[in-house]
Amino acid sequence: MSKDGRIINWVLVGVVLILAGQKLWAQAGGQAAAVNTSAVIWEQVDVAGRDLYMGPGGSLRPALDKLTLIGRQSGGNNLKYRVKDANGVEWVVKAADESQAEVAATRLLWAIGYHTEIDHAVQKFSILKVGSFKNVRFEARPEHIKRLDRWSWASNQFLRSREFDGLKIMMALINNWDLKDENTVILEHGGKQHYVVSDLGSSFGKLADKNYSRSGRSVNDAEDYAKDPFVKGVNNGVIEFHYRGINQDLMKGVPVESARWLADLLLQLSDKQIADAFRAANYEPKTIQLYVAAVKARIKALDEAAKSVPSPAA
Repeated sequence: MSKDGRIINWVLVGVVLILAGQKLWAQAGGQAAAVNTSAVIWEQVDVAGRDLYMGPGGSLRPALDKLTLIGRQSGGNNLKYRVKDANGVEWVVKAADESQAEVAATRLLWAIGYHTEIDHAVQKFSILKVGSFKNVRFEARPEHIKRLDRWSWASNQFLRSREFDGLKIMMALINNWDLKDENTVILEHGGKQHYVVSDLGSSFGKLADKNYSRSGRSVNDAEDYAKDPFVKGVNNGVIEFHYRGINQDLMKGVPVESARWLADLLLQLSDKQIADAFRAANYEPKTIQLYVAAVKARIKALDEAAKSVPSPAA
């Protein structure tokens, strides 16, 4: 073989090794390869102008005067049915103690720019051959929104971004203890792929009694939620939480700058907006007051923990 031929062979080998290395790096969590430029996890919104009673979807609400049962909905541990309303829109109905919590949680995330499911609480739900239920959650399945794969908390293209850090902090703020990958989904619409936490029902109660334990947890319990601790403090530029849920290692290593960014968003919410999120979930007035006070206390705690960090540019 000529000298030129040997040089060409070595160049080709080098290219192959570089490409193989990039592939392995991507599989190990590298972010430069296979980045979906149409994917979003957060978008800037007019926080103060958002209607938290109507919530995501706006006027898209279940038309309850005529419901057609499609069948049982698989997935998860709670009783679910798929129905079609009088306008031909399909909904997944969840009848569980976490239904109200999910509706309120959805609205708080949506209020500050995170994409969510379109959820509504219905006080009474009755359908032939199924039964009657109270305070159920209706979750929309509109035709223009395509449901894609689930995404991973541990490996996604938003790792180490302030927006992803903010989402994790929100999970701690609402005490969502069920951070499994099966509770996520990518929703495609408007030319974008929105990374969404699709199940927020395990929220607004108490976390486990101790780390890596399942005992003592609750959902949809305002008194438990109000008593549970939230922020531990800041240590070497990292904010620490009293988080004792599934996948709790996610809460480690969150820089205080991300907490500052999220706190600035949450501080734009009015008392009425926070109350409307819980009013939309059909809570009693006294329960709403307790939840509002607890959420405001957590926002204040986050703000205080990050007070040494200047607010970032939007």
